[in-house]
Order: sequence, then structure tokens, then C-alpha cells
Amino acid sequence: LGWKFYDADDYHPLENKKKMAGGIPLNDEDRIPWLCTLHDILRREDSSRQDAVLACSALKKMYRRVLVNGASAIEPEQPGEKPPLKILFVHLDGPIDVIAGRLEKRRGHFMPPELLKSQFETLEPPSAPENFITVSLEKPFPEIVQEIESAILQG
Repeated sequence: LGWKFYDADDYHPLENKKKMAGGIPLNDEDRIPWLCTLHDILRREDSSRQDAVLACSALKKMYRRVLVNGASAIEPEQPGEKPPLKILFVHLDGPIDVIAGRLEKRRGHFMPPELLKSQFETLEPPSAPENFITVSLEKPFPEIVQEIESAILQG
């Protein structure tokens, strides 16, 4: 697509990374400032008329609202509040054993595979009226990419 790519994991504060590396799941208080930072990045790109892809485990509906609206999603009536960002959320859906197998192959990442269960427990799959598509991780990789690209290009 020629869009900028951001990996949300690159923006976790050191405290979050240490917590996860120690096998401790993040809570809302850990995640909200991180999500606000990600919103600010997306807002900056939007202001520059630059499309972007953000790889992010926005597990809860509230987290996705923060990505769309920034801090106003949790603290209404922020001064100078801006309109919501238009974001297409791609919910990569698959059984825990498939995802666990992929995590086992990942090297050098601060989140150990043991935290996957807590992520599944936290997960609130997207639902209407959120702007999202669900794509099965059990499809071949080229099909996953094609399905996402088609959804993006169709608007």
C-alpha cells in the first residue's frame, strides 16, 4: 500500500515491557497512556494526510475507542477536542493453539507466550458499530493480506 507502518510494541514504556517480560499481564492503567501515545501518532499522520498501518493488540472496545478518540474516550470534554479518527480495525481471529504456535517461533520479544491466555481472557472482539473486519488466521498468509487490502481499498 505504500503506507507508513507502526508496531505498537515499539511504543510501550520500559515499565510495561519489564512487566510483560516478567510474565505479568498489563492492566488498563498500564495500557491507556500507551494507547494515547498511539492515538497521537495516528492523529499526526492523519493531519499530514498520510495513511498508516498500526499493528496493535487493542483487545478491549475501550482501547479501540482511545485509538479513535484519544484521551477524550476516557476523560470527556477535553479542551480543543478533535473529531474521531477514521480507523478500520482488523481483528485477526484464530484459535489459541494456532496463535501460541506462532508466538513460540517469535524470538527476542519481551512478551512471553505464557501471557497469551491473559490476552484471550481480556479480548472483547469488535462489534457494531465499530468499523472492523474479522480475518481468520487459519487462512494462508497471501489470502489474509488480500482480504485486508480489499477491505481497505473498498473504503
